[in-house]
Amino acid sequence: MAGLTAGPVEGEDLWLWLSRRAWPLWLERGIDWRARAFHESLTLDDHACTATFRRLRVAARQVYSFALARRHGLPRADEAVELGLDFLRRTAAHPDGGYAWRFALDGRVIDSRRDLYDHAFVLLALAAASRVAPPEPLRREALALDDFIEQRLAHASGGYLESLPPALPRRQNPHMHLLEARLAAAEAFGEVRFLRGAEALLNLFLARFLPDGCLAEFYDDDLRPLESPHRAEPGHHSEWLWLLDWQARLSGRPAPAGAVAALRRFLAAHGRDPATGALRDAVWSDGRVIAGGARLWPQTERLKSAALGGDPAEQAEARRVLATYLRPDGLWHERRLAEGGMSPEPAPASSLYHLSCGIAFIAQPDGDARP
Repeated sequence: MAGLTAGPVEGEDLWLWLSRRAWPLWLERGIDWRARAFHESLTLDDHACTATFRRLRVAARQVYSFALARRHGLPRADEAVELGLDFLRRTAAHPDGGYAWRFALDGRVIDSRRDLYDHAFVLLALAAASRVAPPEPLRREALALDDFIEQRLAHASGGYLESLPPALPRRQNPHMHLLEARLAAAEAFGEVRFLRGAEALLNLFLARFLPDGCLAEFYDDDLRPLESPHRAEPGHHSEWLWLLDWQARLSGRPAPAGAVAALRRFLAAHGRDPATGALRDAVWSDGRVIAGGARLWPQTERLKSAALGGDPAEQAEARRVLATYLRPDGLWHERRLAEGGMSPEPAPASSLYHLSCGIAFIAQPDGDARP
């Protein structure tokens, strides 16, 4: 296949890499079929998993990824979706509602906290799975999960707790992914309550998460930014641009022009490393770089915001940069190091969600990355 045997994967081949290399490899090597669970990561040299635990977010994200793969024709991907749903129902479900956070390899719960970020991904998984599995049980589970979030995780100062038991600092990131999940659930199940919940999160974003025209990451218990200047992650700026567009299309109302402009201004001024073209991991809100290097996931989020921005040069660079992280075998380098080389660490399963969502969004005519 052109672009896959030597050098980086070419931008126009991203979809072929995902559908013919990455999805099949993770279906074959990324699942512990005997234990009926997903592997946390795969080593770059022999495609083995060395992790000694399993996480809720990996199970949820892999359900999303394999549901998308099944809809695009990957054989046996529906079996992976069913395996993941079985893990959520039999292993992860907490007797008091919600889902536990971390597990031993034999399925024992080793950390029973209930984490907002991971619960958002369970809701996304249920929405995605409804397109390849019987939808009615998944609709009921999605409604029950949203009830749990509203009744047990709502915070008096607005938004939601980080977890049960509560933890600080509070973050915008779980709220962002809950918005994503509710938009997906609104599309998948046709329930007005998910769209209303998404609108409440949009209002929270506009009121609290853009304190100076730049997205803040960490907050105190009353949702005040912890620092000034504060930490900002360009990848999340890109992700919010995609979500604001999605919210606008579902609601029938225009995206908030001021917020869109602020996010794009910050990305243009401070998001990109001029030496590599990659989106930076984190900077201060005044533009100073916090640390060198660039992880994979911001590059996938940049694909989506660049596609919506309409600048062909930006779109081409986003594709080119992402391609430099990808390996012909279907794995990837998780980060570009500050000195410029690529990290040899195992490829984490959780990043398949970012790759699946970003590449499918730009490759399919209908933007079919959404459940």
